[in-house]
Amino acid sequence: MKRRTFPVAGLIVLFFIQSTCPSQQSEDGDNLQTLQDYLRYASLNNAELKAKFETWKASVEQIPQAKSLPDPKFTYGYFLEEVETRVGPQRQKFEIMQTFPWFGVIEARTDEAAANAKAAYKRYEAKKLELFQQAKYAFYEYSYLARAIEITKQNLELVTHFEEIALSRYTTSITSHPDIIRAQIEMAVLEDRLASLKELRPAITAKLNSILNREASKPLPWPKSPEYQQVSMDFSQLYAMIVKNNPDLQALEYEVEAARNIEKLAEKKSYPQLGIGVSYIDTAHARASGVDDSGKDPVIGMVSLTLPLWVDNYKAARRQAKAQLNQKIHEKTQTENTLAAEAQQLLYDFEDSNRKITLYRDVIIPKAKEMVVASESAYQAGSIDFLSLIDAQRLLLKYELFYQRSLAESAQKLAKIEMLAGTQLSVIEEK
Repeated sequence: MKRRTFPVAGLIVLFFIQSTCPSQQSEDGDNLQTLQDYLRYASLNNAELKAKFETWKASVEQIPQAKSLPDPKFTYGYFLEEVETRVGPQRQKFEIMQTFPWFGVIEARTDEAAANAKAAYKRYEAKKLELFQQAKYAFYEYSYLARAIEITKQNLELVTHFEEIALSRYTTSITSHPDIIRAQIEMAVLEDRLASLKELRPAITAKLNSILNREASKPLPWPKSPEYQQVSMDFSQLYAMIVKNNPDLQALEYEVEAARNIEKLAEKKSYPQLGIGVSYIDTAHARASGVDDSGKDPVIGMVSLTLPLWVDNYKAARRQAKAQLNQKIHEKTQTENTLAAEAQQLLYDFEDSNRKITLYRDVIIPKAKEMVVASESAYQAGSIDFLSLIDAQRLLLKYELFYQRSLAESAQKLAKIEMLAGTQLSVIEEK
């Protein structure tokens, strides 16, 4: 199996940045305006992402543990009754034994730990992409709210202008008093809508703050309006990027690799373990004089071998490892199928939003503005009633809000697509 280079250096650099910039949160938290500001802040402060980072760090520390031999075993024995020998009585005994796993066990164990560490790193990458998607979604929602408030204010000013026209016509007895009442009712409706939109701001900022690991009640400035860039792609291109870049799929690949090494370990579990050691016996001087080698301490070389007798236990371990490997293979296949289906739906939604954006930007909104201007002229000329003028204004408000909603949804869908594809597909320029 081809081995891959594990990107340790990049993660160490990121950890260094996290651990050496405690003031990053307070410095950047007051100046969050662009999307990149939010993404940078979230990547440095999000608690869940930090947890994934620590999970990866912990899994890396498993590798040197897997490489290690078992600790040597030291045994001490004291003769409660001394054993009398020709060279003297034996008083105490010292033994040390080092066991060695069967050939290939340490390698398989190390490969398993390395594969799990790589999988943990990919899970960290997946969490970072998910975090960015969540931040983008909330950012675009916040940006939409800002535009919705601005558009509603503009429409309120427009209706106020219509009320002035109606008052002017009423003072000259050209129109009736109900026209003024209609204008005032429409103004009250718009003021209520404007108040509702403004009251929504704390809920959206609380969502953003939770992503940024800030207090929910902390205020956030209005974001700079992004310039949405349309991206064209087909399903085959997107699917190829998912298969190549999606970190969840890559994590499962490494987990399959780890499961294969677990299967190897299960096979070798039934092999004996070899032990090599030495024993030293403390011997006192012989009671009789003139004995050769009197008090000489014997040193004994030792070899041990485990006896894997419990066959059913080892067979069960092999079956368990095989089942775990099959589970990971099936899980990877199902994840790939699920991602493909989700990508297909997202691509449809994204293209549908883009079609609506083009339609409203190029056709409907220009026509709606033209209709408002024409209706105002027609009302002043007395050829239409005030209700028709108000209807034209309502349609303009509806279409402008729908256009902004479509822009936000398109960007949100693209953010989800980028999360699945594991790469950025668009360049968002800030106004």
